[in-house]
Amino acid sequence: MTDVPAISRPSQLWKQLSPERKLQAADAFWRDENAAAEQAEAVATIAQRIKFRAKSVVGMPVEKKAKHLATLPAVSELVAARLLVAYHLGQHRPMMGSFLDALGIKHDEGLIEDEDVQAPTPDALKNAASTLAGSYPADDVSLYLSTLIWQDPETWGALSEAPETAVKA
Repeated sequence: MTDVPAISRPSQLWKQLSPERKLQAADAFWRDENAAAEQAEAVATIAQRIKFRAKSVVGMPVEKKAKHLATLPAVSELVAARLLVAYHLGQHRPMMGSFLDALGIKHDEGLIEDEDVQAPTPDALKNAASTLAGSYPADDVSLYLSTLIWQDPETWGALSEAPETAVKA
């Protein structure tokens, strides 16, 4: 594993989000068909917080569950990670695609097609980050790049040196 500077944990990134972004992420999270384990954990946390049975939380409309999740004072690393991924998949696929296009990586609407992607060079990553920064809001770019870094530091770790990563979400 390559040495990379300390990176923000998913829960730290989550705490930096605005209430509106948290609500968008929570809505996407509850609609994510691949998040059953994280959703079960979130249901238990919400049920405990609002003193409801878990079954009652499960039966709530997505919008209500999203509101409860978005207003929790803290979430686990696992839930925060899934929230951030769901947020990007739900809100920022064009930006994800633009980044991968800038790196010449084949993708399907921002999702990498090849399982074994070679880590881009640090210069290529910095150039792609700079390209994104020229087309998308700085806080969106920073959050996306930070999310990539903690997901796979070996592949994306050099992004931590890009100035675009330092902007707070």
